[in-house]
Amino acid sequence: MTHKLHITLAQINPIVGDIAFNLDLIRKVRDDAPAYTDLIVFPEMAVCGYPPEDLVLKPVFIERIVEALQILAQESGGKPSMIVPAPWRGTDGAIYNAAHLVGDGDIRQTVLKHHLPNYGVFDEARIFKAGPLPAPIDFKGHKLGVMICEDMWYADVAAHLKAAGAELLISVNASPYEVDKNNIRLDHARARVAETGLPLLYVNQCGGQDELVFDGASFVLNEAGTVIVQAEEFVEDIHHTVWEKADGAAHWLCGTDAITPLHGTPESIYQALVIGLRDYVTKNGFPGVIIGLSGGIDSALSASIAVDALGSENVHCVMMPSKFTSQDSLEDAAACAEHLGVHYDTIAIESAVAAFETELEPHFNAGTPATMYENIQPRCRGLILMALSNASGKMVLSTGNKSEMAVGYATLYGDMCGGFNVLKDVYKIQVYELSRWRNVHKPDHSFGPQGLVIPERIITKAPTAELKENQTDQDTLPAYETLDAILRGLIEEDLDVAAITAQGHDEAIVRRVWSMLDRAEYKRRQAPPGIKITSRAFGRDRRYPITNHFTGS
Repeated sequence: MTHKLHITLAQINPIVGDIAFNLDLIRKVRDDAPAYTDLIVFPEMAVCGYPPEDLVLKPVFIERIVEALQILAQESGGKPSMIVPAPWRGTDGAIYNAAHLVGDGDIRQTVLKHHLPNYGVFDEARIFKAGPLPAPIDFKGHKLGVMICEDMWYADVAAHLKAAGAELLISVNASPYEVDKNNIRLDHARARVAETGLPLLYVNQCGGQDELVFDGASFVLNEAGTVIVQAEEFVEDIHHTVWEKADGAAHWLCGTDAITPLHGTPESIYQALVIGLRDYVTKNGFPGVIIGLSGGIDSALSASIAVDALGSENVHCVMMPSKFTSQDSLEDAAACAEHLGVHYDTIAIESAVAAFETELEPHFNAGTPATMYENIQPRCRGLILMALSNASGKMVLSTGNKSEMAVGYATLYGDMCGGFNVLKDVYKIQVYELSRWRNVHKPDHSFGPQGLVIPERIITKAPTAELKENQTDQDTLPAYETLDAILRGLIEEDLDVAAITAQGHDEAIVRRVWSMLDRAEYKRRQAPPGIKITSRAFGRDRRYPITNHFTGS
């Protein structure tokens, strides 16, 4: 006798806290599934979205989730069964991260997450109680081993499920994007397959949530660890798989072979930035974005990503020249706006800067730092952008990159103004790579034009803030190739001065960058949120004290 199971992988994009929306999303997948479907598997926390953070501490939030699960249970007669992950209040009164088997008119079984991540952006140990090692789910006479996200990263859960008779492993996830994260996930999944000899279905959430982007990229591994189903990255994607197992056979065999190639770098980074910005703007109800377009590469790339994410009709670019703005910058900003097809305005700031200088003159003297005069300019620009935002409801998109944010090369209440920063975790060298890539490629699922969008001169000219005559970034900073290499050592790798110097960098420069990085912490605490693409994004990934006298010596 041959046993058969039809299992659907539902890679969806829920909205945190919008239980009604998520309930309808789950229903749609259920109702659109083929009649022969036995089981639909949804991502971690599908009912409430991930991460719910302290929402789970509100009793009414848990009550609404329970009501949604009960509705799904009541509607489940004659429909496919589902694994629906959602928070759950246990009989002990504690809140658990859980997955529920819903079918035949009831919530038939609940699995509790055993390993709670408590690093980087995760603080699940703060809000959830860890469950015991889970038992398999009994389904149609078979045993399915369900692991909730972090549980797949450890050998003990899969081994326990195998020992308890599990025939298939199913991993439900809300695993955020990072560069090369797919390879790490696959390594862990293949380790679990090798240890247990069981095939594995991996279902991940997609879409943006605040600073996180979930890339989806759900997959199926056979008993040999070979990828036989690969879902698309960054977008909702549904896959119906067919599994068969003959009596006495050692393994379930998947008869489905559907591979969507994964994006390489830098394409995956660009896609993450587009989806992250799109979902931040649309899920928060903004009608579009406003960008200060300076003629430099950071604002040009930000505008390109915004157009790809939202469409040119929803992007408003503003050039705000001062007496230091070059003719090249004026021409380059206008050309970039034309390539992208955005609404473009010019609002000069010379008179505003002069007015501030006149009013403030009695309060300054010969010893007043030149930076005071320089910073009036970006603060005038910030005021203009925020006024336009108030008038239109559109969100100001800040354009600073990770290199600048790291060393404080940004003006508080000036160019740091904004509701979101799409380049916050993108180093300057990566800004150049992404700009060159975008001029050759049109991203999948994007609204921008084909062909060149960023004028070549923007990419090739020396970067400058243009706050004084003949200024370049390298008047103040090391060359970006050097700066970014040192910053990666300090931030992503947590290396000390000696270790980075041993890589061939000048010790004095390393110490100077270390000092600049520490001194700028107070600015980063006041910066807008931005998309995480690295393992150590500024914010919850990297938490350093503002008052900090440790010098590494």
